[in-house]
Amino acid sequence: MKPVTLTIGELSARSGVAPSALRFYEERGLIHSTRTSGNQRRYERSELRRVSFIRIAQQVGVSLERIGDALKELPEGRTPTKADWTRLSARWRSELDDRIALMERLRDTLDGCIGCGCLSLQSCRLYNPGDELAAQGSGPRKLLG
Repeated sequence: MKPVTLTIGELSARSGVAPSALRFYEERGLIHSTRTSGNQRRYERSELRRVSFIRIAQQVGVSLERIGDALKELPEGRTPTKADWTRLSARWRSELDDRIALMERLRDTLDGCIGCGCLSLQSCRLYNPGDELAAQGSGPRKLLG
């Protein structure tokens, strides 16, 4: 029995990812298609799970390069399982925990100084007198620290 395949439009509709992004993922080797005699892309249904994996990983801030490295560990054409996701995402856990902590700090300090060291707000003199944070580096030192 011939496997059921999806056109790029069908994969786009099912995954919520634009066809242009699917072509980009394919160019990067994140997903794979076959071609019809008319050179149209056809995707195995297992690619839908891969696209979902990519989309979720991107939503939590994982780079496409790291996603690609993770997907390379899966056998070609096999749908990632829950166990695969657990194993692959375990590597990202501490990074995600750091991002969650950063977002919580941002949420909790959003209405006040975010420790940018800019001295452009009157209250910055209270949080960063004499621009002392500049010695720690650029950017929002108190928030990132």
